Amino acid sequence: MDFYLEKFQGVLLLVGGRYFLFAGIAFLICYVLLRKRISGKKIQQNFPKKEDYLREIIYSFSSMVIFALIITPIYFNPTLRATSTIYTQIADYGWGYYFLAFPIMFLMHDTYFYWLHRWMHLPNMYKLVHLTHHKSNNPSPWAAYAFHPIEAILENGIAIVFYWTIPVHITHVPLFFVFSILYNIYGHLGFELYPKGFHKTLVGRWMNTSVAHNQHHKFVKGNYGLYLLFWDRIMGTLREDYDVEFDKVKSK
Repeated sequence: MDFYLEKFQGVLLLVGGRYFLFAGIAFLICYVLLRKRISGKKIQQNFPKKEDYLREIIYSFSSMVIFALIITPIYFNPTLRATSTIYTQIADYGWGYYFLAFPIMFLMHDTYFYWLHRWMHLPNMYKLVHLTHHKSNNPSPWAAYAFHPIEAILENGIAIVFYWTIPVHITHVPLFFVFSILYNIYGHLGFELYPKGFHKTLVGRWMNTSVAHNQHHKFVKGNYGLYLLFWDRIMGTLREDYDVEFDKVKSK
């Protein structure tokens, strides 16, 4: 028991550390140090209240505890880990696959999230579970993991998918989720970092943006993607006013 408790604390420290580090830096820069200077460029002009920040942090911490509870036995229980696709020697699959796995995980996670997200917007699931996240109708960086406990379990399900579908080196998932939390914080930042006109470029029209996700929080419907707008575009769930809103925000 002491062994698993120690490992759980280590995983929680890793997950929590990157959340508080990256969200804290984003919040400090955009909401404290440069608040007056860049407030006119905020996607929604008003700022959340202190109680909103507190709620987001509390729910995010709850989610991180759940993430750690799920990951710890997968990594450190020999019997459970033996049934997974985790490997330790890069030579088993080579460096080519090692790097190829990241874009594969990227596409898998984006697809998983889009359809899970659509499902959580069904009336019953929304009221019971997803509404917790949407209490941040004007999100801040702290909202990145602000999920109802049931949603936290479902969101972390992508790790289960990784561990029991494609070969994943022991470093793949930890490194991938560094990128994931960074993009998640950007999506909830409240400011658009991509340059003017980016949404109309060959690459940019397929990338999810802070403007797109902010619209989702503000209006609840549409723009369900995580990293990409691919599924939103082909499924017709991209908001019709997205391009106009992006131009409006970047013209400030």
